[in-house]
Amino acid sequence: MAGGIILIALYIRAVIGFGSGLIAVALLTLIFPIKEVVPVVLLLDSLGSVLLGAYDFREIRWPELRWLIPGSVIGLAIGALILAGTNAQDHTRFLGVFILAYVVYALVMKPERLPQVALPWGMPLGIFGGVLGSLYGGGGPPIVAYLQMRHLDKNAFRATFQGIALADNILRAFMYIALALLTWQLAMGFLLLIPPVLLGLWAGNHLHMHINQRAFLMGTLAVLAVVGLKYRI
Repeated sequence: MAGGIILIALYIRAVIGFGSGLIAVALLTLIFPIKEVVPVVLLLDSLGSVLLGAYDFREIRWPELRWLIPGSVIGLAIGALILAGTNAQDHTRFLGVFILAYVVYALVMKPERLPQVALPWGMPLGIFGGVLGSLYGGGGPPIVAYLQMRHLDKNAFRATFQGIALADNILRAFMYIALALLTWQLAMGFLLLIPPVLLGLWAGNHLHMHINQRAFLMGTLAVLAVVGLKYRI
């Protein structure tokens, strides 16, 4: 079952550029403790970022990362300390809030009508994304909001998101090791899940190039809404 969840999560990541960590953590925490899930998903997400980032490397918009990365560093540190020092399983209710908030945002907002924000907005939204990333393995929603309000085209959006995701994942890996959240046993679990990662990325990238992305995104939002509602019940 874990392999199927990872395949679906990375499939979605390849199609729309983000969401794999949030989806994988939301579904895997129905089966495993969140303190075991988040570090493994971190490693799997890092592999996805490397592969997609290499594929889209020329499309990365580097000026965006100058503000997003410092903000994410601050947020990641805050979130990692919360994860290490509390019963993080209790925070899954808040995960439902964030998932539902993103679903509402995605359904109501029309990206082409959003105001264009200045580059420094990457700092506070990066902090918010970093906190969510440490706690739930998916800090995508605030980063997505920022990149959409920067009005990047589809290719630049996906490529730039991989850049910030990879930087965040590297920092989180070091913090998780220092806080004893990432262990050898969990690393072995990561190795076993590499095949579904590769299959999900390959299939998702194929769909990204050949099918209507909006229709697939609406299906993804429906799944996220169900998961979010479960955590709020």
